[in-house]
Amino acid sequence: MMGEGNRDKSKKKKKRGGAKRRMTVEQTSALKSVNEWVYLAQHADEQEKIKEDDFLPEIMRIARVSENIVFELHSHTICSDGFLSPSALVEKAHQNGVKVLALTDHDTMSGIPEALQAAGRFGIKIIPGVEISSVFSTTRDESEAEEPVHILAYYSSCGPARFEELDQFLANIRDGRYLRAKNMLAKLAKLKKPVKWERVIKIAGNGVAPGRLHVARALLEAGHVEDLKQAFDRYLHDGGPAYSKGSEPSAEEAVQMVCKTGGIAVLAHPWALKNPSPVVNRLKEAGLHGIEVYRSDGRLAVYSDLADAHGLLKLGGSDYHGRGGRSESPLGSVSLPVLAARDFLKVARPIWCDAIRNILEQCIKDPSEPNLKHITRFGTRRINTCNCEKDLINSCLRSWLTREEMQHADFQATMLKLSDVAVN
Repeated sequence: MMGEGNRDKSKKKKKRGGAKRRMTVEQTSALKSVNEWVYLAQHADEQEKIKEDDFLPEIMRIARVSENIVFELHSHTICSDGFLSPSALVEKAHQNGVKVLALTDHDTMSGIPEALQAAGRFGIKIIPGVEISSVFSTTRDESEAEEPVHILAYYSSCGPARFEELDQFLANIRDGRYLRAKNMLAKLAKLKKPVKWERVIKIAGNGVAPGRLHVARALLEAGHVEDLKQAFDRYLHDGGPAYSKGSEPSAEEAVQMVCKTGGIAVLAHPWALKNPSPVVNRLKEAGLHGIEVYRSDGRLAVYSDLADAHGLLKLGGSDYHGRGGRSESPLGSVSLPVLAARDFLKVARPIWCDAIRNILEQCIKDPSEPNLKHITRFGTRRINTCNCEKDLINSCLRSWLTREEMQHADFQATMLKLSDVAVN
């Protein structure tokens, strides 16, 4: 319990802080546009109610504007190297006040459907994402040096366009993880720190490609290290005595793949790179849209300046894994400014809209069951109803596209053609 003296100090501190800073006209406008996108599904539901009952009070017709929309754009689950299930991650996000959650597991999107099911219960908007493992090659004194680089990809409600191509791209990376983990274990054995392969696979979980964290946990269980940090510091860090490369693509290829499949490509944690400037230079040419600049401890000026110099989006997230401890930032702890969120959506929405239309067009060309399912692969919980395909598609799209976007002549023409094909 706080003592009297402390209470007085607290009151004085609040007084010195002054009144809450008023938002600028630009911030107010940005907040309005971000709100509209975040609550698209609720707005659509309200519009349906208005149509059904013209006598609703006027106050019910005015959308409420939230001044605190928390974006969490970097998180992981047990589908890669996190400690929580996708549904548990969503519940945690809800508890922490997150309104928009990007699930960005390493080299897999397998957790997205479960996350979406859970998100429906909490009113959270899910951005289907993935963190792609890649390498950046530099030439120094006629010798080539490689450095791990991670690319975050953010997609629309329909997921990636050309899904099978991206899925195979990610599968190749995951396959390389198995060989990489075995090489790490072989190196650990030579260092007299043996770890059983069966244990690493069990820690990773069914169908999950093993990563360094799984090897680190096995090292800890075997008593070779005191904690996970020590496992990385002594053996598994980049270039460490037990480090091994997988079959990762080049960073340029990863960015190009994200762009080709209708995603937003963002460089993850540039502060982990030895020299981020040449990486950003080359990746910008490949199509990079942004870099992480914001962390729980605030904006990092040097990376903000780097983003400005290349005309890139400035984003950020907690990189939450759910492992606990003081070293991990809480889920939703990054304060992404409303102007940064507005800029992100301004760049992303036209790209997502084109990707959605491309997916729909593919279904028109080939109205096979897999292509029809692709439209609602990453849809909302409504896709479990027994409605016809048209209802499923509409429910999926209206949570992502504005009325103006859906009523655009090109989009309407596509929907009309799809209706003739998909709905009897």
